[in-house]
Amino acid sequence: MPSAFQFQCHLILIFLAASKGETRYLEVRDAGEDEPFLLLSEDLKRELSAGQIYRRSLRCIDMLSIEGQFTFTADQPQLHCATFLIGEPEELITIDYNFVNIDCQGGDFLKVFDGWILKGEKFPSSLDHPLAPSQRYVDFCESGNIQRSIRSSQNVAMILFRVHQPGNGFTVTVKKNTNLFPCNVISQTPSGRFTMVIPHQHRNCSFSIIYPVVIKISDLILGHLNGLFLKKPSAGCAGVGDFVELLGGAGLDPSKMFPLADLCHSFHGSAQMKIGCDNTVLRMVSSGKHINRVTFEYHQLNLQETELRKENSIEEFCFPSI
Repeated sequence: MPSAFQFQCHLILIFLAASKGETRYLEVRDAGEDEPFLLLSEDLKRELSAGQIYRRSLRCIDMLSIEGQFTFTADQPQLHCATFLIGEPEELITIDYNFVNIDCQGGDFLKVFDGWILKGEKFPSSLDHPLAPSQRYVDFCESGNIQRSIRSSQNVAMILFRVHQPGNGFTVTVKKNTNLFPCNVISQTPSGRFTMVIPHQHRNCSFSIIYPVVIKISDLILGHLNGLFLKKPSAGCAGVGDFVELLGGAGLDPSKMFPLADLCHSFHGSAQMKIGCDNTVLRMVSSGKHINRVTFEYHQLNLQETELRKENSIEEFCFPSI
């Protein structure tokens, strides 16, 4: 049986798939609870290729991964609503308010959160985000016309809202902007390849994959000599200043995950690890003294792979729940 975190993430990914095509174009084939697969139509792609602005209504719980104009209109009191926004790793998200009709004095609210938050856990973690936790929320009822355009610090953001009166709601426009040096990222897919670069910046960056995965690091440049160190209570990379760590856990917040391995020094080659956790994170800690870079690829862990052992693999800490 999948964990509660996996189930919630599967729902998010269903909405992500839905956002790549209009809801009316979706067909759900027979699938078990562990296989939330969707078949999507090509009609939406044809519409967008004509240069039209994509428009649709928002559900109370929704996911957006494309640009466009989106409108929420309450048909009944909606008290706990959220829209998850996600872009490609190298994209930032801009949210513009076009029209807002809510009753702030009556308990309605409309907020944008810089990142994702799920069951109290945040991505990026408070340790890795440039803003204080309270500054990551932009409340329309407090800022009003002062701040009608909001840009995320990474490829994910959220709109949280409550609307009591039927007929009230809002319209927003979502745009994407290029991020030359992506830092904190949530992957849209269970497989891929990515290079993270931190150019002389004192910051920490995390790449999150909400699947059990096999992750293979093929290139790491930290300005040090070769070396690979497993995470142990009395050892690790603390004090080195620049390193990469692999984390696994059952939640969204990297700071609450279990550290699996530290890579303290540069190397060229291949280091592979099987991580059967609900969420896998590669996190780079940078002192700002070097141009740090790591290249890695990943794919979803399957049952057969858990039975295989390779000489350059590190034993997994979490076991797949598949």
